[in-house]
Amino acid sequence: MPLSGLLDLPWWGYVVIALAFTHITIVAVTLYLHRCQAHRGLELHPVVSHFFRMWLWLATGMVTKEWAAVHRKHHAKRETPDDPHSPQVHGIWKVLFGGVFLYVKESGNTATLERYGHGTPDDWIERKLYTPFASWGVAVMAVIDIALFGLGIGLAIWAVQMLWIPFWAAGVINGVAHYWGYRNFSVEDASTNISPWGILIGGEELHNNHHAFPTSARFSIKWYEFDVGWLYIRILQTFGLAQVRHTAPIPKVDLAKRVPDLQTVQAVVRNRYFVMAQYTQALRDVMSAEVARLKPLATSAHNAGEATQRLWQNVSQWSKGHIWDVKAGRPTAVDDAATVSPILGKIYAMQKELATLWSRSTTSADEMVAHLRQWCQQAESSGIPALQEFSRRLVRMA
Repeated sequence: MPLSGLLDLPWWGYVVIALAFTHITIVAVTLYLHRCQAHRGLELHPVVSHFFRMWLWLATGMVTKEWAAVHRKHHAKRETPDDPHSPQVHGIWKVLFGGVFLYVKESGNTATLERYGHGTPDDWIERKLYTPFASWGVAVMAVIDIALFGLGIGLAIWAVQMLWIPFWAAGVINGVAHYWGYRNFSVEDASTNISPWGILIGGEELHNNHHAFPTSARFSIKWYEFDVGWLYIRILQTFGLAQVRHTAPIPKVDLAKRVPDLQTVQAVVRNRYFVMAQYTQALRDVMSAEVARLKPLATSAHNAGEATQRLWQNVSQWSKGHIWDVKAGRPTAVDDAATVSPILGKIYAMQKELATLWSRSTTSADEMVAHLRQWCQQAESSGIPALQEFSRRLVRMA
């Protein structure tokens, strides 16, 4: 085979080509595998879907059913020993640099594929080519790269393509995005947003947003967040090549409301992650001030034991909206907050009590309305102005 390829480009041209190829792969993963196949938040035109299937066969060798099944299991078993790739279980470095091996191991689990792999493509080309000959695709891609760019540069571009998804998706997203970053929503796992600008990894950087609203085709929530995957979806929509099925619900407000009713309850339950995020935001100044006022006394060398020190570390994290204790590998424990601060204890107790509104599956509609009304009455009598104001805003949800 000749050393030179069909294309003769300057050095920066090859860099652009490599980045373009890897970006197409990222887009195929986030739009097709993730938002369309795994969560059904998006429908893609058959031509677009098959292009992504073909490209993923060439650039990654991944099988749609396997990827969707492993990812769905991750959501179902998040941060538990059954989670295929939780850094809280396996350790951050193992997932960051060896996440691809955890994926390969779980993708070979027949029980996982049978339980979580439903609804993925099962047509002729999937059965006869993409699944049984998954490894052939990457070999074909190697031949294409060498033919286009020559032996040395072609192999270099191919190597970058082969390493891109194992590192950025299996490593960074599955690892870093469950370990470091900021959180908009206190979901029941350690997921974080790595960056508010989701460009390099197609919007997957906004991972905490995704865990709060898994079926949403749009990952950005805050006004300053940018999801490039959503930009591509809107472009495809313009040409009739994509249809959005789900996006995160947007809370509505009825300024005339003064008393919670069934509509209020339904709105609170439907927007529960927004509600809890707003609760934390509304009480953050109060909690921070209380922590700052009492922590020096509570953690002084004279009167603080290890348990008290640990409690105040947890309270500090909780007051900032982080409910997952990374070091302990479990939700932040602040049940004893009242022992060091009645105000913090009240805020935490009210937060937990509000959450029971949507956690009781056997509660009737009338009971839920009564529960919310009682909660609002307790908030009004709490003596905490920020909590009282939050209660009044909560009543206006519709």
